[in-house]
Amino acid sequence: MTATGQPAAPAARDERLLRTSPLRRLLGRPELGSVVGAVAVFLFFAVVADSFLQASSLGTVLYAASTIGIMAAPVALLMIGGEFDLSAGVMVTSSALVSSMFSYQMTANVWVGVFVSLLVTLGFGAFNGFMLTRTKLPSFIITLGTFLMLTGLNLGFTKLISGTVSTKSIGDMEGFASARKVFASHLTLGDVELKVTILWWAVLVAVATWILLRTRFGNWIFAVGGEAGAARAVGVPVIRTKIGLYLGVAFAAWVSGQHLLFSYDVVQSGEGVGNELTYIIAAVIGGCLITGGYGSAIGSAVGAIIFGMTSKGIVYAEWNPDWFKFFLGAMLLLATLLNAWVRKRAEATT
Repeated sequence: MTATGQPAAPAARDERLLRTSPLRRLLGRPELGSVVGAVAVFLFFAVVADSFLQASSLGTVLYAASTIGIMAAPVALLMIGGEFDLSAGVMVTSSALVSSMFSYQMTANVWVGVFVSLLVTLGFGAFNGFMLTRTKLPSFIITLGTFLMLTGLNLGFTKLISGTVSTKSIGDMEGFASARKVFASHLTLGDVELKVTILWWAVLVAVATWILLRTRFGNWIFAVGGEAGAARAVGVPVIRTKIGLYLGVAFAAWVSGQHLLFSYDVVQSGEGVGNELTYIIAAVIGGCLITGGYGSAIGSAVGAIIFGMTSKGIVYAEWNPDWFKFFLGAMLLLATLLNAWVRKRAEATT
């Protein structure tokens, strides 16, 4: 009597070794919706505005995008970490004011004011992060308070020191020319004028992307944005991560503030109010979720490009610029809906 063995069951495949199709990977990218929106905006203004496609317009659009994108990249990382910063807009102005007034009042080399401004601006970021993690209050409340305080300090100190709402000119001071080359110079290639802010923007987006995708700190950002309590339970340093994210926003505010100062020589104390919403909207259009835990720095760059194309495209089309906010709101809603649809499609195919 011979025994017959049962046929061996096929070995279960480890799901980690399963290959993911290119389409599934594409649908899983946070910035997919913003890229589709950017293409649509480009084609729209290419049709309605003849000068939009001129080579000289490229530099103008990229410059407008870079002034938003420099701040949108760290704001995107902060949102992925589950927090907001409503003080980012006025912090840019604060950075410029500190640099200008310190240099003028101390009759010091302009670079001394620049580095003092860096320390002060990083202090603002550290304050936001410290207050958030110590008080456990929502970042909306903490940074709204910082926004109001900085708005008052900007105006109060400027009028106290300068006697007016703007700073004194520092264009003839030592170090101004070299600082302008770093923060506000430009390069002309044919008909295209490229501002140095485009380079700053590209570097910040590249660094932010590297941090998110290639470092342990990037994993911590996604973890604390997804569920801070669970992240803390597995050893993620939640407090250090959130303070680091606010320092990143402060550093970008310093860069933007120095560009503001060295582009125009003087700074108006009331500038920057409202820009914080622009940075947040660029990040949301780029795929970041309001609830945190999802998004990308590249998406924030695409969102900034959409801003640049829209703001300048309306001018090239010779429309009333008052319609810009309408298009901005429409893009925000459409991008959010598109991002939600893309996420659902990605989840359905996994």
